[in-house]
Amino acid sequence: MREEFWDTAPHYGGQKEIWDALRVASESEVSHAQAVVESAGIIVSNADLTLCYDERGAKYELPKYVLSEPANLIIRDS
Repeated sequence: MREEFWDTAPHYGGQKEIWDALRVASESEVSHAQAVVESAGIIVSNADLTLCYDERGAKYELPKYVLSEPANLIIRDS
């Protein structure tokens, strides 16, 4: 689902560069994520990155499943 979201995210509006930065931030450690967000000029409305804006006011909504590892999966060894 994550790959599908990121593949289609630019179609929701906004700039591709901002979507790319949000993806990098969502997949990074907190300190690196903060640097990415700040350098891209992203305004974070929710501390968990679920709602952000760019400097032009475009809205970027991220579903929680792209921001954290799934906790309800069973991993089996082959």
